[in-house]
Amino acid sequence: MDDLSLMRPAAWQLLVDLAEEGSLSRLALRIGRAQSQLSRQLAELEATCGTPLFQRHARGLQLSEYGQWLLPQVRAWLAQTQALQDEIRHGSGVAVGEVRLAAIPSAVEPWVMPALAELRRSHPLVRLVVSEALDSQMDRSLQSAGVDMAVRYLHSTRLRPSDQVLQTVGTYLVGPPGDRLTRKRNVPFSALEGLPLALPCRPSAWRDALDALARQRGFELTVALEADSLQVQKQAAMQGLAHTLLGPLALEGERPSLQMALITDPPLPRAMVLTLRPGLAVRRAHQVVAQAILARVHAVR
Repeated sequence: MDDLSLMRPAAWQLLVDLAEEGSLSRLALRIGRAQSQLSRQLAELEATCGTPLFQRHARGLQLSEYGQWLLPQVRAWLAQTQALQDEIRHGSGVAVGEVRLAAIPSAVEPWVMPALAELRRSHPLVRLVVSEALDSQMDRSLQSAGVDMAVRYLHSTRLRPSDQVLQTVGTYLVGPPGDRLTRKRNVPFSALEGLPLALPCRPSAWRDALDALARQRGFELTVALEADSLQVQKQAAMQGLAHTLLGPLALEGERPSLQMALITDPPLPRAMVLTLRPGLAVRRAHQVVAQAILARVHAVR
């Protein structure tokens, strides 16, 4: 592959597509190209890099250590290249281009969807790619440049100057109707000792914070179910399989199917924030998406 070919975004898009698909044959079917052609293009990329980008195994392809390092750099370069092309085509000062937004499930209906509807009316040249994910899944997407920005929970100790706090909320212990523990308005954190819990999968900064607090109080949390799914966590509580810990947005409209009590002594406050990917070159399109979400949050307070 010559130096000119190296500068073509289409050549490097293969790295991103293969990392997501994990298989040459599946990618070839999805984009309608011959597998042999994709295999040859991958070989050229790896020859240019001087090292394998993927490890081959029976089930497909997995990023090599070098490929894991390179992927976020390529994603960021491709996004910047596309943004420049869009701005050249449409003129400066216009909000244009793709914005990849991730949001925790409880923020989608009240904040994200109304904001996106307004964006379609006021900034039709902004292309939106929205994904729903639990907070425990956000770090990987942000670090790998899979998303540009995210609406998520963050513990106060992890806030950065660029993070915009949308709302600070408490945490509720959630159980089934008639549950003894959640019958009262408040419940102490110590009530979690020995209680079967449904919590997000690791790695999770929220899990780490809960574990640290429990150890300070002299006990270990009992995790009966790990699930990176808000619906699974709520169903586990609803059916009495395990209690869970949720914020108020996730619980709107859930009475009488669920019973909840605010955790106190100590309380478990969390900040709902709009956070940007580290190193993101902020464009006008990112700014108008952020403004639309902030406006929606203020409108429903």
